[in-house]
Amino acid sequence: MTFADWLRLVHPILAVVVVYPLIGIVVRYAWQTRQRRLEAKAKIKSKIPPTAGAEHVNIGRWLTGSVTGLSLLGLAHPIFKTIVKKQVWAANPGQVIFIVLMFAATIASLVFLYRAKTKGWRVTFTTLTSAGLIILGLQDGVFRRTDEWFFSHYYYGLTAAILMVISLAILPEIYRQMTWRKVHIGLNIIALLLFLGQGVTGARDLLEIPLSWQEPTVFSCDFANKVCGAPPSIPN
Repeated sequence: MTFADWLRLVHPILAVVVVYPLIGIVVRYAWQTRQRRLEAKAKIKSKIPPTAGAEHVNIGRWLTGSVTGLSLLGLAHPIFKTIVKKQVWAANPGQVIFIVLMFAATIASLVFLYRAKTKGWRVTFTTLTSAGLIILGLQDGVFRRTDEWFFSHYYYGLTAAILMVISLAILPEIYRQMTWRKVHIGLNIIALLLFLGQGVTGARDLLEIPLSWQEPTVFSCDFANKVCGAPPSIPN
């Protein structure tokens, strides 16, 4: 494996080491928070510690940042690889500057969302962060599998990241209205299902991605008919 191949693995490595453990912790605390609330409503003394709710919120905030950062990292590798490969800087430096500014603006919007207090600013920074992810995902080099969007690692990941950002934005509202709490639960159930799909589609895509030195041969294959050139003859 070359250095470029190792760079390609940073995204799945961080997903396995950081994001999925956080998902497990958040789900565990969410379940405990729900059970404790039901037991309190039924006037049953709960064995679940009262800190479960606070821990669910804290780890959930970490999860949102981790998922969004991982999405940006997953987009950055193919985008900048394409820029270098096609020498976009020489042909169109404005496009490269725009892409760099979009990455910076998306990260800044997420940071400001964490700090935003009023509803108006939270809506603004949620919109900007989501728009940044979508615009970056439309750049050349990103493998979207649009013809199979219903089983696409890209579309699952983009949707899950945006749902996480929205969940962060509505967090203050769930303490004020039951409707927002139900919306929060619904969004995160959908996101959890998408994360499960990410595990499947990510493993599948890793199988389909060749090593850098194998790319010329593999990408010359006929993917529609699942046929490659004749294998080299084996000497006697």
